[in-house]
Amino acid sequence: MSIFSPGRYVASVDRIDLDQLWASGKRAILLDRDNTLVPRDRKTAPPEVAAWLDRARAMGFKLYMVSNNWHRDQVERSARELGLGAISFACKPLPFALVRALRHLGVERDVAVMVGDQIYTDVWAGNFAGISSILVRPQTTVDLWYTRFFRIFERRALRGVPCEE
Repeated sequence: MSIFSPGRYVASVDRIDLDQLWASGKRAILLDRDNTLVPRDRKTAPPEVAAWLDRARAMGFKLYMVSNNWHRDQVERSARELGLGAISFACKPLPFALVRALRHLGVERDVAVMVGDQIYTDVWAGNFAGISSILVRPQTTVDLWYTRFFRIFERRALRGVPCEE
């Protein structure tokens, strides 16, 4: 596996097997907001995502939202609704916000995983920070113009990479 590639590729956040993560020694999950937890064209997370987060919390996982979204009010509203701490304007793929989130949660890198929908921000930030990464498919095709541009390269990078359904 390359530092530029995700550790795993999964269809959606709620399809990530929490029992498997726990068995592998993971105890903290850092999560992107837009198109990972909350579809870009909506204001709230789907019920199945909220239920997955509740199950993760009940199992003992520590959770934190790390978003590049610069609209702090949107990020904080979603975090409140989902019961998460949050960092907005994280400047991923720089790893500093992820390191800050780990410090806040009081966990080491080796027990954490970063989950997001973009290779060039979420996955790279996790990998650069020394944190395992899981790429998920975006929840919607609605994206910012520059994200649509990067999606072209993501599709090429993901050719032949199996997606866990």
